[in-house]
Amino acid sequence: MSASELATAAPQRKILAWSVHLFTASGGVFGALALVAIARDDLAFAGIMMLLTMAIDAVDGSMARAVGVSEVLPKVDGRRLDDIIDFVNFVIVPVVFMAAAGSLTHWFFIALPVLASSYGFSQFDAKTEDDFFLGFPSYWNVLALYLWLLELSPAAGDAWLLGLSIAVFIPLKYIYPSKMQVLRISTCVGGALWTLAMVWVISIPDAAPRINAAWISLVYPAYYIALSVWLGRWHEAIAGGLRREG
Repeated sequence: MSASELATAAPQRKILAWSVHLFTASGGVFGALALVAIARDDLAFAGIMMLLTMAIDAVDGSMARAVGVSEVLPKVDGRRLDDIIDFVNFVIVPVVFMAAAGSLTHWFFIALPVLASSYGFSQFDAKTEDDFFLGFPSYWNVLALYLWLLELSPAAGDAWLLGLSIAVFIPLKYIYPSKMQVLRISTCVGGALWTLAMVWVISIPDAAPRINAAWISLVYPAYYIALSVWLGRWHEAIAGGLRREG
C-alpha cells in the first residue's frame, strides 16, 4: 500500500478501532442494566443481559484482531479494557445475581468467586501462549444462570461455588473458543446456538418446561469441558502434578 493510500486508510481504521473499543465497553453498560434489573427483582431480564454481555465478549477479540486495534491505537490497552469489563460481567454481576436469586445459603459466599477471580485475572499467564485459559476462566455467569434455571438448592449452590473457586487455582487448560487451532468454527457456532437457546429457555413462563429445557442445554457446557479435557491434555497435567508431589 502506498503512502497516500495509507494516509487515506488511517482515519477509517481509527474509526473502526474506536468502534471496536466502544463495542467492548458497551458490555459494561449491559452489565449495569443487569444489576439494575436484579435490584428490581427482574431476574429474567438480568439473565438476558448477562447472555448479551457474553455474546459481546465472544466476538470483540476477533474484531479487534481483524482491525488491528493495537497498531492503530497503541495508547489504548484493549486487553485491560476487556479485563475490566469481563471482571464486572463475569464475576460481579453473576455473584449479585446468585445472591438475589437465593441460590446460596448466605450472601457471604459470594466472597469466594470474587477473591478467586481477583487472583485469576491478575495472573500474567491467565491466558497461555498456546491460547488456552489457565485455571477455571471465571464463567460465573453460566453457573448463576443454571443454579437459577434448574432451581438447585442453596447448599448445592454453595458446593458449586466452592468447587469452581478452587478450580481457578488449579493450572488446568480450558479452551479459548475464538482462538482454537482446531474445531474453532464448530465450537463458536455451538456457543452462539447455546446463547440463543438460553434466551429462549429464560423466556419460557412455566417452571417445569423451563427446567427440562435448561437440562438439555447443558449439552454445550459439557462439550466445552470435554474439549478442554482433551485439547488441554488434563491427563498429562494431572500426571505431572502427581509426579511432582511424589
